[in-house]
Amino acid sequence: MNKISRIFNGGNTVNTKLPDMPKRILVSRPTNEQVKWLQRGLDQAGSKLPLFDDNGQKISARTINACLKQGWAEPWFNNPIKPDWLVCKLTKEGKRVLDHK
Repeated sequence: MNKISRIFNGGNTVNTKLPDMPKRILVSRPTNEQVKWLQRGLDQAGSKLPLFDDNGQKISARTINACLKQGWAEPWFNNPIKPDWLVCKLTKEGKRVLDHK
């Protein structure tokens, strides 16, 4: 339980405990581009997400960062050859979101 909060009830102060809130609340669904990127991790070993799209273009940092923020993807390991490239993998939450798409 969180800290005790004060609730006013008919002029009387009553102490009550608030329930724990989840650390992350998903408030959005993935965009079409995010879904395309996340789906490609379903077929890969370790659920690795690609660095490039089907046309050989680098995946947008905006797409990657949005998925990381929502918990649909997570960093997997540092790429020693290209340290500025973020290698990610699909999370259980990412798979769950794709199942509901």
